[in-house]
Amino acid sequence: MTTFEEKQPAVSVEKLKWMYEMMAKSRYFEDQMVEVYTEGKAPVFNIGAGPVPGEMHLSTGQEPAAVGICVHLTKDDTVTAPHRPHHHAIAKGVDLKKMTAEMFGKETGLGKGKGGHMHLFDPAVKFSCGGIVAAGIPHAVGAAMAAKMQGKDWVAVAFIGEGAANAGAFHESLNLAAVWNLPLILVIEDNSYGISVAKKAATAVETNDLRAAAYGIAGAHVKGNDPIAMYKVSEEAVARARNGQGPTIIEIETYRFLGHFQGDPELYRDKAEVPGLREQDPILKLRNSLVEAKGATEKELQKIEKRVKQEVDEAYQFARDSNYPAPEAALDDVFSS
Repeated sequence: MTTFEEKQPAVSVEKLKWMYEMMAKSRYFEDQMVEVYTEGKAPVFNIGAGPVPGEMHLSTGQEPAAVGICVHLTKDDTVTAPHRPHHHAIAKGVDLKKMTAEMFGKETGLGKGKGGHMHLFDPAVKFSCGGIVAAGIPHAVGAAMAAKMQGKDWVAVAFIGEGAANAGAFHESLNLAAVWNLPLILVIEDNSYGISVAKKAATAVETNDLRAAAYGIAGAHVKGNDPIAMYKVSEEAVARARNGQGPTIIEIETYRFLGHFQGDPELYRDKAEVPGLREQDPILKLRNSLVEAKGATEKELQKIEKRVKQEVDEAYQFARDSNYPAPEAALDDVFSS
């Protein structure tokens, strides 16, 4: 019988289990958020009501993009994320209780409840979320420059959606990263839609990794929302960055199972496509592969899933039990005297 190691010689079973755990954690976290976010917002949808106010952008289906590269990173490496950041944050090791509390607007949150889900920031693991389209790329360039100036082998990874590849910050940042030969990796998550605009209606090139040639840097394309393929491409990109060989653009074909935001009527989308995408669920596919190729037993994976659920449930309870910031503390840590 063919062993799992023989099928996937480039990826250790332990790393595959880690990727499965992080994807399962992200999925369960967001499945719970779907329920929590709707509390208090009916019968008329009110974005400001309920325990989690504001817009909510979920990454269900896009988990391989985050785990496939974050498995190669350390706490000293920087990650910046866009407004759909939870799978990135979880894969980078952001404190889940503090992250959840931040989304609830509580004082125990990463930003003491002042940033919300689109402005998550955890310096302990060098993670930040800019919230605005393409805003995280210049920050990642700055982190990459700092690493090079200090003689460190740290890398900086900026995640963006495919729509952000048409923003000025994308081109300006990549030009400088290439000129300065910085350890930057730009991961483009192509989920087919920039808000409600189809990629083919807004982007002239078929895949954005082709743009790497314009800057004289490496580019790679990952098909099929495959975490193992993402792992292999990212391994090479991270090695190049650490060895002083400059930036890389990686674009991964991924799938957004949900709308652009919670409450999105998705009038631009043929909803008949979603069941087909769910049949190709990357988490289920990786789970089945681990079991079928004897990389993990059913009992081992159930243990992982139980651990994930407990951690996520505890994070939500922590957020619910935490206090809101006092009104008089609204400007604390915002301005210095």
